Amino acid sequence: MTAITLPTAPAAETAVAYDRSTRRLLAAGVVAGPLYVATVVGQYFLRGGYDPTRHAASVLANGDYGWVQIANFVVASVLTVAVAIGLRRTGRAGVWAPRLVGAYGVSLLAAAVFLADPVEGFPPGTEAAAELSWHGVAHLAAGTAGFGCLAAACFVLGRRLRRSGDRGAGAYAVASGAVILGGFLAVSGSAGAAWGVLAFTAGILAGWTWLAVTCARAAR
Repeated sequence: MTAITLPTAPAAETAVAYDRSTRRLLAAGVVAGPLYVATVVGQYFLRGGYDPTRHAASVLANGDYGWVQIANFVVASVLTVAVAIGLRRTGRAGVWAPRLVGAYGVSLLAAAVFLADPVEGFPPGTEAAAELSWHGVAHLAAGTAGFGCLAAACFVLGRRLRRSGDRGAGAYAVASGAVILGGFLAVSGSAGAAWGVLAFTAGILAGWTWLAVTCARAAR
């Protein structure tokens, strides 16, 4: 006759601690976007010459107070990688969506290391450069990989959600991915035009919002 082993108290306590740590990781996703956006908005009011209709947030890493945006990238990177770990631990996001979110987090760190080139008008007095620097090219490569991974994470998780019967959340994820991807393509092909920069900003906002909503749902 086989004996039935009941969970011990320490095992139950470990499970509770595991659940709490996972929730903390997911909470990073709720905080990451608002903190990143608030830091950029604060710089808009405090740093002269920055025009969000002409300049992507990455150029804020240049100039006397460029360290603020560099730190913003680093903090956002750490929080996003934490989110990826939390999503993986829930077991509800599959394998690839957390990996892609983690890759996006790593790309934010690369954006902090390889600075975007100054652009015409920012920092104040800057004129358009004849060609990109090596670190400017690396920054663009990191952005291409990062936003591609974030959009792909939306598509992958959206498909998983729709297959599980959660069609509303799945459609939202896919729509968010489309906005992210469209925004990046727009800024890449607009040659600095206002519509391209604004579309890119919309894509960034869509990405952070989707991440916050996804983490809030996963933490329930």
